Amino acid sequence: MATPAGNDTVSNTVSTATAISPNDDITAGQRMVSASAGNILTGLLVTPLDVVRVRLQSQTVKSINPSQYTSHTLSSLKNLPPNIGITACCREVFWVGDNAQMCMLGPQGSAISAQAHQAIDWVFALWRGLSPTLMMGIPANIIYFAGYDWLRTDDRSPIKRSVSDVYAPFVAGAIARTAAASATSPVEMFRTRLQATPGTGAGHFKATLQGLHQMTQAQGYASLWRGLSLTMWRDVPFSGLYWWGYEKVKEGLEGARQHAPHLSNSDSEQVSTATAFIDSFIAGATSGSVAALVTTPFDVGKTRQQVYRHMDDHVAPSGPRSTLVPKAIVPEQLSLPKFLMHIFREEGLAGLFSGWAARCLKVAPACAIMISTYELGKRMAREVNDRRHSESS
Repeated sequence: MATPAGNDTVSNTVSTATAISPNDDITAGQRMVSASAGNILTGLLVTPLDVVRVRLQSQTVKSINPSQYTSHTLSSLKNLPPNIGITACCREVFWVGDNAQMCMLGPQGSAISAQAHQAIDWVFALWRGLSPTLMMGIPANIIYFAGYDWLRTDDRSPIKRSVSDVYAPFVAGAIARTAAASATSPVEMFRTRLQATPGTGAGHFKATLQGLHQMTQAQGYASLWRGLSLTMWRDVPFSGLYWWGYEKVKEGLEGARQHAPHLSNSDSEQVSTATAFIDSFIAGATSGSVAALVTTPFDVGKTRQQVYRHMDDHVAPSGPRSTLVPKAIVPEQLSLPKFLMHIFREEGLAGLFSGWAARCLKVAPACAIMISTYELGKRMAREVNDRRHSESS
């Protein structure tokens, strides 16, 4: 995890006051607006990097002594129908060049057509799925950030009463992420299916709802939370590490500023706002990139298992099960820890950390933009509330 930038003499009071400022005067609606603004900016700027991450992590790394299962996911991907989610979301990005509306995620994928109109389509395809991503991300981030604030600052929070300041950011971040992921899992499922359903226009939304109806009829309403455990394996440790690192880095930045009077003694509110924004940006990027690197194996396992599970997404309630599903247990059907051990044995650390660069390049700016925008929004809301209070008094 990120190492605190300051020395050990900086008090926990400074950490709490700077990383998570007291915000009892900020309403829930103002927090929601701040989180929504950060989510929109993040989605616009970092969505294209997610396509690259998925492509890299869906590949398997060739080993010296590969087993018959090492390339199972990769070989199955080449037989997927065109409306399976992981191919539909990037078919214009990694276009095969024929009439089959699917992308080849293998290392030997074809190059993108050089025609000008296809190049334009390729650029716009980088943001395919942005709307459903925002539809899921806005409520998730509202729950996540507002929940973390409450857990860290509210006197009624059990974490503030029973967990020491050293571990409170980790515990609060993990709990907030668990709540956000659980509450928005059905929306995440809808977003994935919406991206997977071919076509555009008025029938696109209806086709997605029909697909969800068929899935719930065949597998029950609990299927709307399918994949939640995989998400928890990745997101809960990431969130704990991220918030712990974020507060420690901000504590270090504040401590360094206290030891540099020419940086801290400023009467300009504009400079103070800019400094707070920069501190949040640096702390978010630093802690987000380190947390992303540490949790990359969980992201690799989650991606591969979800690709495998997508094979059976469109099976009709009364129809036969897909012939793509093998009778014997394959590694993708194991629990995530066992599956990660399998990847390590067959592909080594290179397999566990495949796509780490793309993941860090996406997560670092995403965390920086999201948290700095959120903190800036709260700061602006606090100033507005102060002005209203002074005018009314």
